[in-house]
Amino acid sequence: MSVVLQLERDRAYRDLLDLILGGTIDTSGPLSERKLADALEIGRTPVREALRDLARDGVLEVRPARGTYVRALSAEDVCEIYEVRHGLEGTAAYLAAERGPTAELTAYGPRFREMIDRPDDFSTDETYETGARFHTEIFRAARNRQLLQIYEPIRLRFRLALRLPRYYDHTRVRESVKEHLDILEAIEAGDRPEARRLICVHLSKGSEVRSRIFAELAQSPGAPFTATREGD
Repeated sequence: MSVVLQLERDRAYRDLLDLILGGTIDTSGPLSERKLADALEIGRTPVREALRDLARDGVLEVRPARGTYVRALSAEDVCEIYEVRHGLEGTAAYLAAERGPTAELTAYGPRFREMIDRPDDFSTDETYETGARFHTEIFRAARNRQLLQIYEPIRLRFRLALRLPRYYDHTRVRESVKEHLDILEAIEAGDRPEARRLICVHLSKGSEVRSRIFAELAQSPGAPFTATREGD
């Protein structure tokens, strides 16, 4: 893939996600590749690729012979994914503290301290993405391939819900940096119970924020959220 096409594909992904999150497109019917390309003033090829990526990440779903639809998320989905994350990430942090941090995980320390000391030097997107990568690196430091293989598809499938603070609560994104640093320091100290406790506290705060944002957005016409599961 050419660099230009990759850039257009990335831009189409971000712009489509913005449209979906903002509730500015009709999510009740199938998405039109042509209309989306016209709305974004971009070619249909990068839009088509972005739609595939969004389906891969769980934001969209492809219904055979019917088209591509925005996947409806429910309050129960958000609650359940965090219950799963508590178990998986609590175990990963415990094992990482037991087995010792990798060099890649330790490298986040100076980065987090920079973000705390000079928050204005880092965009919300950069801060959020650094934190997201940190969570994945904890799993690598746990040195348990099965645990990582279980975690990665879950994070991808619920990427839309997990990214909500990136768009709607920049303060929470900034606050999470200190929590990430505390978790890292517990892992570096080999304090297994504290590492697990801190990451569970961090996840509880994240769950509360996302539930609040979810409830607010669910009131917006056309938003890709529902109060309950489809069929309940």
